[in-house]
Amino acid sequence: MPIKSSDGLVAAAKSAIPSVSVDELKELLAQGACAVVDVRDGSELDARPPIPGATHASRGMLEFHVDPASDFHLPVFAAGTSVVFVCGSGGRASLAAETARAMGLADVRYLEGGMKAWEAETD
Repeated sequence: MPIKSSDGLVAAAKSAIPSVSVDELKELLAQGACAVVDVRDGSELDARPPIPGATHASRGMLEFHVDPASDFHLPVFAAGTSVVFVCGSGGRASLAAETARAMGLADVRYLEGGMKAWEAETD
């Protein structure tokens, strides 16, 4: 089987997972209607601080953070919580949301444009 491209995987995830705009995320946060999960690496968080109130769950540990039986489970992934994933520009967040959905989380989305869009809209 040929290797799939990362662009193809991201495009498939983006077509399967709903996105939210910065304005939509701000409204959801104001209503207390979602949790934000930042999947960026630690060095990226140092360079660009996360959205206030976001939980950090690195993409590399995501499956362990989502799994309630894992020693690394994070409460933000408790059943029934609406989750919006965030990364630098939206690719990893869409992949993370697709993985979380495959693991059983029903209400997952990603921030279209990621932190780049967030910063452009909140500066």
